Amino acid sequence: MATETRGEAAAKDEGKGKAPRKRTSPALFVRQVVAELRKVIWPTRRELITYTTAALVFVLIMVALVAGLDWVLQRGVFWVFG
Repeated sequence: MATETRGEAAAKDEGKGKAPRKRTSPALFVRQVVAELRKVIWPTRRELITYTTAALVFVLIMVALVAGLDWVLQRGVFWVFG
């Protein structure tokens, strides 16, 4: 059985209940968020424009594809039932 093949680490955790976590202060939370945001590699303006354009073109192509498929299916239903 799969439960019999687990390692020692899993067996140690089974008997222990989870200790309640201490709440952090809002100031500490904000400092941690700011520290994480400093690690982010932000795109340049040129990259941002490129990524936005690519996303918009993809969305427009998908909208056209779905609209075309919808139109074809609508014509097919009207032909069969109309």
